[in-house]
Amino acid sequence: MASHEPSTPHTVSSYEEELTRLNNLILELGGLVEAQLSGAIRAMTKRDSDAAERLIVQDLRIDELEETVNDLAVNILARRQPVAGDLRLVVSVIKIAGDLERLGDYAKNIAKRTLVINQSPPIAPLTTVPRMSERVQRMLDQALTAFVQGDDELAEKVWAADEEVDELYNSFFRELLTYMMEDPRNISAAAHLLFVAKNIERMGDLVTNIAERIYFTATGHQIEAERPKRDVTSLTDVSDDGAVTTETP
Repeated sequence: MASHEPSTPHTVSSYEEELTRLNNLILELGGLVEAQLSGAIRAMTKRDSDAAERLIVQDLRIDELEETVNDLAVNILARRQPVAGDLRLVVSVIKIAGDLERLGDYAKNIAKRTLVINQSPPIAPLTTVPRMSERVQRMLDQALTAFVQGDDELAEKVWAADEEVDELYNSFFRELLTYMMEDPRNISAAAHLLFVAKNIERMGDLVTNIAERIYFTATGHQIEAERPKRDVTSLTDVSDDGAVTTETP
């Protein structure tokens, strides 16, 4: 049987430094994602194609940082063999990093849609989409705070907040469908706006995932309540060519 060298103050300190770096990398990654989402919505509302193109390129930094997080986490698992709370933390960090990377992908997709939307005249006041984005950003900011503080109550609060994002999406969905039916010339641009809103709604789902992982890390068990979900548009689809189809369950 292989023997393990006893821990020394130096090795304990080094281990703690690695965990601290892991936490800091998650915060950095989360900050980049927040900036990407905020920038994508600003580029869309201001019809700024140059800013949208820059955001698309900047997504590479998020991808690189996720890889850095994963490399460090795997290294800690292999070398330190953490247990209990530390093990939950390291495993959760890998999953949280993946969720954050996907959040960045959705922000990039919004920037790509902006380039297409800007080729058409403005069709409607964009108030609901920024409101959805602000709520998702607030959820993410609170989730990162809960992560740093190990605050399971705040994590559960974030988990429950996604319902408001879904309600805003449902309202915007109905509004744009009416707009498209009133004037078929608006269908293409409105369809792209629907995709933008759907991306933000899915971002809310991902932040809810993150909140669940933080809650598990802090408590060692899952949130027992049924996950809130108010998106009632799942049976309605808007294709890339702007066609709207509705299925009856």
